[in-house]
Amino acid sequence: MRSLVRWEPFSDLISLRDAMDRLFEESFVRPTSRVLAPWGGSELAIDMYEADNHIVVKASTPGVKPEDIDISVSGNTLTIKGETKQEQEVKEENYIRRERRYGSFMRSIPLPTDVNADKAEAEFENGVLTIKIPRAEEAKAKTIKISKK
Repeated sequence: MRSLVRWEPFSDLISLRDAMDRLFEESFVRPTSRVLAPWGGSELAIDMYEADNHIVVKASTPGVKPEDIDISVSGNTLTIKGETKQEQEVKEENYIRRERRYGSFMRSIPLPTDVNADKAEAEFENGVLTIKIPRAEEAKAKTIKISKK
C-alpha cells in the first residue's frame, strides 16, 4: 500500500534561506578568520581586570616561548605579538590532519584608563602571560576634603 506525501513547494526555499543566513553571519557578522592564533583559536585569549591600582592582563599562549613574545604600550593600547616556531619538521610522514599551527600572532587591546607603561611588569608561567600595568597618577581617584567655614 502506498502512502501520500504532501508536497510543500516552499520547504526547499526556507532551507536555502537558512543556509544563506548562516553564510552571511559567519562571513560578516562573526568572522572567524580575523587574527589566527598559532594554536587554532581565532584570537589570543585574554582576561583583563583591575586590582590594586593596576590593570592586569592575562593571555593564554600555549606552546610559545617567552623570548618570542613582544609587549608594547602606546597611549592607551596594549599590543601583544609573538611567534611560534616549529621545533622539528617531519618530511617522511603523510599527514591526514594537521591542526597545530606555526607562525605569528598579534592582538591590540584598548586599556580602560591611562597607565604608567614605564613601571609595567610581565611574568610567564605555564603558557600564561601575566602583564601588570600601574594606573597613571592622573587616573587614580583622589579624595577631596571639605573645609569648614
